[in-house]
Amino acid sequence: MKHLPHIAGVARLFLIFLLMGLCLRAGAQQIAVRANALNWALCTPDIGVDIVTGEHTSVEISAFGHYRPYGMDSRLFVFQPEFRYWFNGRPLVREFVGVAAFAATYDMTVSNHVYDGDAVALGITGGYVFTLGRRLNLELSGGIGLLGFRQKQYYRHDNYDDYFVGEAVKANSWGYKLFPVKLGVSFIYIIK
Repeated sequence: MKHLPHIAGVARLFLIFLLMGLCLRAGAQQIAVRANALNWALCTPDIGVDIVTGEHTSVEISAFGHYRPYGMDSRLFVFQPEFRYWFNGRPLVREFVGVAAFAATYDMTVSNHVYDGDAVALGITGGYVFTLGRRLNLELSGGIGLLGFRQKQYYRHDNYDDYFVGEAVKANSWGYKLFPVKLGVSFIYIIK
């Protein structure tokens, strides 16, 4: 329950991008679902949707997260929209560049260090999509961007109550870093 205000912000961001996607050109859109095999291999299930919005453009909206993967003390939820420009004039095939953002909330323990916070990022992406069949594609993608974070960072055996001021949780670590905004080997199934 510590993250409710931040999850509400992520949910608002999701609704904004969803409405933007629905308001784009309605005609004979191509729609596809996707799954990133790298995330699944890390026990971080994800699901995404690609919506073709023009002859050279598409919007991808995905979400992924985990709860205690491999028995580790870790919780993560990420919402990630991306706008893509396709060079060959046929979206969902061959090379693209894009602008991606993400909003994340996390609480994880690494060794004796606990990191509990939120992050947002904006960056550039690129990739290539191989056609495997009439409706099945394979995408290789990556990107880098600027990540801003605000978190409580402490040792596992610290007194957690020291991080509260009144009813609010006090962040003791924040900043900006260059960070991968996307890394994927994704399977894409074109619905229509």
